[in-house]
Amino acid sequence: MIATRLSRGVVRSLPRRPVSLPPPPRPVPRSSLRRALACLCAFALASSAAWQPAAAENTLPSLGDSDSADFSVGSERKLGDEIMREIRVDPDYVDDPLLLEYLQSVWDPLVAASRKLGNITADIDQRFAWQPFLVRDPSVNAFALPGGFVGVHLGLIAITTSRDELASVLGHEMSHVTQRHIARQISGNSRRSLVSMAALILGVLAASRSSSPDAMNAVIAGTQAATIQSQLNFSRDVEREADRIGFQVMTAAGYAPGGMASMFEKMDASMRLNDFGGFPYLRSHPLTVERIGEARSRAGVVTAASRVSVLEHVTAQARARVLMDPRVDALRRWQGRDIDLEGSASERLLNACESAQASSLLRDWTRADASFARALGVVRGSPASSGRAERAVVLMQAQSMLDRGAPAKAADVMKSYAAEASRPVLLLSAQIALAETPAVTPDGVALKAHAGELQTWVALHGDDSLAWGVLGQTWARLGVPLRSLRAEAESRYALGDLLGAVDRLRAGQRFARGGGPVDFIDASVIDSRLRDVEAQRKQIEADQRASR
Repeated sequence: MIATRLSRGVVRSLPRRPVSLPPPPRPVPRSSLRRALACLCAFALASSAAWQPAAAENTLPSLGDSDSADFSVGSERKLGDEIMREIRVDPDYVDDPLLLEYLQSVWDPLVAASRKLGNITADIDQRFAWQPFLVRDPSVNAFALPGGFVGVHLGLIAITTSRDELASVLGHEMSHVTQRHIARQISGNSRRSLVSMAALILGVLAASRSSSPDAMNAVIAGTQAATIQSQLNFSRDVEREADRIGFQVMTAAGYAPGGMASMFEKMDASMRLNDFGGFPYLRSHPLTVERIGEARSRAGVVTAASRVSVLEHVTAQARARVLMDPRVDALRRWQGRDIDLEGSASERLLNACESAQASSLLRDWTRADASFARALGVVRGSPASSGRAERAVVLMQAQSMLDRGAPAKAADVMKSYAAEASRPVLLLSAQIALAETPAVTPDGVALKAHAGELQTWVALHGDDSLAWGVLGQTWARLGVPLRSLRAEAESRYALGDLLGAVDRLRAGQRFARGGGPVDFIDASVIDSRLRDVEAQRKQIEADQRASR
């Protein structure tokens, strides 16, 4: 975690209509994740023009150079895992099932297209994570990390008006990963401890965005830090390559070719009119006239893809806007959207969803219900709507019902989707069953069914901390403490909290040895996992000692 406290501007509110622009920001305190991730994009993506004169651009080694080979695929993934271990335990790391599902639905076609185009080669296909994640930050930003992790600020989703625009940014970030731009930048440092390198990168990048020169000087005073800093900036050539390949990937995935040019133009206009530092993606990806022109030119020669309903994206856009700033005054502003009932279907849906979610977080249930009713009226009455848009509104409404302590109403609201095997429905259904426990049959049939479904899910998605956590609660309610403790441990492990995982596993071990009735297989799993996690924890500690 980074100790230096920085501050940065926050967009007070993002545009209600696509053509409007956000007003000036209000500064708020920044958590360690915000400090680090606002700057990590410079490591993964930045152009030298963002921080220094163009004449100082770096020259990258080719992929065949020995320096590039020194920093192996395995080393890059390990470095990414080290950085993600710090990120996942931060409160600004967002695991919102519904919003993450939408992000994944935009991301997955890009991964498939990149494989088909040959950009994802065999040596990195299985070794890299290919995993997007969300960051609670209102700035318009996205960044790639070593090993195939791509972070997306909620502010980026909040400003996009179509999935094509969002796909253009994700395709660009993916291209930095597939072309191994990150590895090519830091290949000369592969002899340094990866733990040390990860910590140094986080520190340098946080300081590099500080308004205080002293903070930067303190971090880069050492030769090693200065060496890393010299490699943080990507050249314009690399950015152009990511633009070109990213465009190929997004169009091959079926997204409209105009999405990239539209995104560039929107961000460029916002930057010129509101240059208050709230758009770090622009500073790390300098939008030259040439790059914007190239995006327009490419869009003009590619046949437009078939468009999907924009209303599904609007529900994600509204959810991102509300979740990106949880302060009460910000929620009040979003809640006030319910007074504007005019405009297109997209605008009315956006207003209704923003107000409904903000009202739910403010526990103003009457106003939330009225806004949800308006949102459902829009999606059910619009000929341009899709079932996915209605589903998103219904699941948000069910979550609101659950939050107010009405699980039976929540179950009734989402009954049309209860048979789905999707992550949002799986988790929400299990949480509803937990809340309804007094109403289930004495043998816990409903909870047992959910426990089985969750157990199947985590067997295929072992890194799903939230699912493990709900599974732990379910086993505890069913009176199976050993399985509950194991699930809690796996939840901590998935977040990168190895000490927390060890603590839970040791508790399970003590329970198993306490003389009570336990399942031998469950006890054996506890013992095996404890050995594995302990070994990993000791190795990390050894690496940290060696890096000092």
